[in-house]
Amino acid sequence: MLANIITIIRILCSIAMLFRPVFSAAFYALYITAGISDIVDGWVARKTNTVSEFGAKLDTVADIIFVVICLVKLLPVIDISLWLYVWIGIVALIKAINIVSGFVVQKRFVAVHSVMNKVTGVLLFSLPLTLSFIDLRYSAIAVCAIATFAAVQEGHFIRTKKVSSRL
Repeated sequence: MLANIITIIRILCSIAMLFRPVFSAAFYALYITAGISDIVDGWVARKTNTVSEFGAKLDTVADIIFVVICLVKLLPVIDISLWLYVWIGIVALIKAINIVSGFVVQKRFVAVHSVMNKVTGVLLFSLPLTLSFIDLRYSAIAVCAIATFAAVQEGHFIRTKKVSSRL
């Protein structure tokens, strides 16, 4: 129950980000709170033995809401080169193929929580926090390379059924 409340806090913080100027103190406070809640909710669920299918699904929904709102807020204010859009599109295509593969191979939605997916998540989360002192052209190469590897690895895990899905 507490873990689900923490997850709901991530959803509320994400929605509140829509109404704050990008890169303002309030935006960053909401952004960081949402990020911390993403780490804490799963930990609390495991420590209190309240891990549930509903909680896992709520966590995934909260992640999607957070990512979409971040994209809506950040993309218009960040100068992104065409090559980066193409690379992001390729990673998104691989992830979409993985979703379809999960349904075909395992007859259910499969969310892979691999180490590389977590590393990618941490790097993506950190990216907006570093824009003022690391040029996006350089940080994006590292993030996209790791995200590409993670997406390909995720597809391998799904197709070989070497995945323990929470959903």
